[in-house]
Amino acid sequence: MRRAIVAMSVLLLSGLAYAAGGDPVPAPTHNPDATPGVSAEERYNAGLALRDRRDWRAAEAAFREAIQHKADFPEAWNELGHALKNQKKLEGSLRAYNEALRLRPDFPQALEYLGEAYVQMGKMDDARAVYARLQPLDARYAAQLQQVIMGATARW
Repeated sequence: MRRAIVAMSVLLLSGLAYAAGGDPVPAPTHNPDATPGVSAEERYNAGLALRDRRDWRAAEAAFREAIQHKADFPEAWNELGHALKNQKKLEGSLRAYNEALRLRPDFPQALEYLGEAYVQMGKMDDARAVYARLQPLDARYAAQLQQVIMGATARW
């Protein structure tokens, strides 16, 4: 636990947030309309730490705050969808993933998570359609979604 707090502090002090997939995102330039001392990237980064602890409600709140600061933040929308999906708020997760994909149409992780949500909802045709869209974009995420689809199909 202490290591996670130290790592989070280092990330916050470094001015970096991590996008889905672990790619660093530079700290934003000054935005006069933003709340002093709090950026979308900082709230997103805090949400990632909460996600890693599986504190889905708190992660959801942090990602919503990030989106309030920066509505065109596809990574935050994607992670909001993931937090909602893990709370079984599936309709809300679909809306969040679709917003992430509206902002970044070829976002592999958002597609993979969207497909997983469809599987959880029993919408296998929709999950397969997402898989077909994902396959040419990212083989790794496509393989992960394919395993989820195959696992669900085997249970039925």
